[in-house]
Parts: sequence; structure tokens; C-alpha cells
Amino acid sequence: MQSSQNETGARSTGSDVLVVGGGIIGLVTAWRAAQRGLRTAVADPAPGGGAAWVAAGMLAAVTELHYGEQTLLALNLASAARYPDFVAELEAESGQDTGYRACGALSVALDADDRAQLRELHAFQQRSGLSSEWLTGRECRRLEPMLAPGVRGGLRVDGDHQIDPRRLAAALMTACERAGVVFHRSWAERLRVEGDRATGVVLADGRALGADRTVLAGGSLSGKLDGVPGDVLPPVRPVKGQVLRLTVPRAYAPFLSRTVRAVVRGSHVYLVPRENGDLVVGATSEELGWDTTVTAGGVYELLRDAHELVPGITELPLTETLAGLRPGSPDNAPLLGPTALPGLHLATGHYRNGVLLTPVTGDVMATALTTGELPAEARPFTPLRFSPAASVRQEQPA
Repeated sequence: MQSSQNETGARSTGSDVLVVGGGIIGLVTAWRAAQRGLRTAVADPAPGGGAAWVAAGMLAAVTELHYGEQTLLALNLASAARYPDFVAELEAESGQDTGYRACGALSVALDADDRAQLRELHAFQQRSGLSSEWLTGRECRRLEPMLAPGVRGGLRVDGDHQIDPRRLAAALMTACERAGVVFHRSWAERLRVEGDRATGVVLADGRALGADRTVLAGGSLSGKLDGVPGDVLPPVRPVKGQVLRLTVPRAYAPFLSRTVRAVVRGSHVYLVPRENGDLVVGATSEELGWDTTVTAGGVYELLRDAHELVPGITELPLTETLAGLRPGSPDNAPLLGPTALPGLHLATGHYRNGVLLTPVTGDVMATALTTGELPAEARPFTPLRFSPAASVRQEQPA
């Protein structure tokens, strides 16, 4: 790592790539960059944390299909297809298990209205070329005996899998360290801009880090870095999610064999069983700014809805309650690659798909950092789509 004196006399270290943010998106970006031979560093006071520490880890490209997000669907499917090879490589490089399970998912309906909506979703999935199977309520309960007797029907999606985000983050940390990534355990306070180019950051502890390319991958905090020009500041916002973890005693195993989800009173609820006996229940979606308080109301609503779906859940020990902040963007899709400011790249705004999009984000950012260009699959997600120039072009008549 090169060292030099900056204009104030403070000691400055330089790298080819500096990643601001050590969540799973920042870590996979750093790992892939280092594999390309780039001298890479990460700035984060507690790398391996972030929103992934709270996330359930559903790899649900099909189950979480939303109307109006067909462009994002293509990226989600591309990343899901890479997961088996990505996991195999990461586990080999790190020597750590990531908790990846190709267990499938089941979305169920609890009343006639939910059943009609689920039928519409099934038709939409089929029109989109996705694979899902409609099951009767009886078939759903045969697949998952713990389901409530009133289940009216469901969608079986064998291609939607899961991973343990905490293990994923730990494996990425180890892989980064073994690839030579340098960790600066302090938060970036200000972007350094010299002339018309980003040249690194100044840390909260006063150190200046120089870099040829700086990647802003700070999740929901990505829009708060001082020194970033307003026209390239990423338009990300925090979206609060409360999540519960329960433990399935051995006497109750197997409790669920796959991810089970439903819409109850208009709210989405999911239950994700881990091989280690954990059961993750989530998640609320709250536009409350930077608040990360776990509330009695949030816990109650999750347990109430989960109980309607799987009545036996109330007999399980409640072992953890958490709240995290998803990085939302105006179109619920990520911002990937170069910005209008030379030297500054973004890898943020993944919203509810950060874990799912980890493999493809690493590949996309590695290509952008080595060539300066986004691969075709990621071009719809360029940060430039939110630039003032793009807005002017959209407003102009055809």
C-alpha cells in the first residue's frame, strides 16, 4: 500500500479501489476487485455488519416478483443462477460454511381474497416465464404439516433458495482478508475531490485515504457522506424492518422444511427455517427515517400474523428481536457503477434484494472497476438514471 503526505500534512494511504462500507455488498465488491489484481481497501468501523445482519436471506427471485419490476427481475434471476457456483467458490476460498440451502419456498393464501391475489401472481409469474406450481390447501398442508388448517392454496417455487446472511458476511470477510484487502476500521466522514475527480476519503479519525476509484457501498447511509456533489449523491433512504428469531427445539423438528410466506391483513410475513434450528420471522416495512427501535407493536404484528399462518409458532422460544434499515431507492432497484463524477462508483440501493444480488453485484462492480463500463445486464441500473441530465431527457417530448 502506497503512502504519501496530503496537502494538510496528514499521512495518506493510497489504493486502486477504496470501498466505503463493509456490508455484504461492499465486501463482495472488495473481494472481486482484489481478485482482479486491484489493490483494494475497505473503510467501515464494523465490517461484516449492516442490513445483512438483520436480513432473513431469502433468495426469492420468483416469489418476490412485483408488478412493474420486470427489469429488476432479469438481474435477480441472473444473480440467483450464479449462487451455487458463487457459494462453492466462496466457501472454498474462506473455508467457511454460508448456510446455503436449495430448499424452495411456499407462498400460501389464508382466505378467498388472498387466494385470488395469489392466483393472479401465479399467472403473472407464468407470463414472465417463471416456474411455479399451484397447490390446493390440502397439498400445501401435506408439504408443510404445521400450516394452519384454513390455508386455501399456495404456490410452490422450488427454485427460490436461502442463505444465512451472517455466515455469508463472515465468509466474505475471510475471503477478502485472504485476497489481500486492507480494512480501515473507521467510518468515512468526507469524500475527497480534487479538480473534477474523486480521490478517496477522509476518515472520522482524521486519516486520509487516497484511491484511484472510490466505491460508495454504505447501504442506507450512502447518501450521507459529506463532500459528494449534490448531482451525484445517491438518492437512497432507510426503510426500517423488524425481524424476530425463534429457536425450534429438537422435539419439534422438523418444524418447517422450506421458506413459508403469506399476506395477512395486507402485510407480508415470512418464516425462514435454518438448519441450525433458528426460525427467522419477518419483516415489517416502515418509513420512519433512521429509527431502529424494536417496538412492541412490531413484534406483536409479526407474531400475530405468523401464528395465523403456523399456529404452533407460539410454543417456540423467542430468542432475538432486531430492527435494521434497508437501503431503498426511488425505483426499488440498485445503483451500480460509475457516477458522473470521475473516480466515484456506487454499489447501493439494493432495498430488499441485497442478499440475492450479492453475486451479480460483485461481478458487475469488478467489471466496472477494471474497464470503466457496466456489463449489459447492469446498464439499466446505472446511477446516471437519476442524474439531472437524465431527468431533463425524460421530460422532453419525443
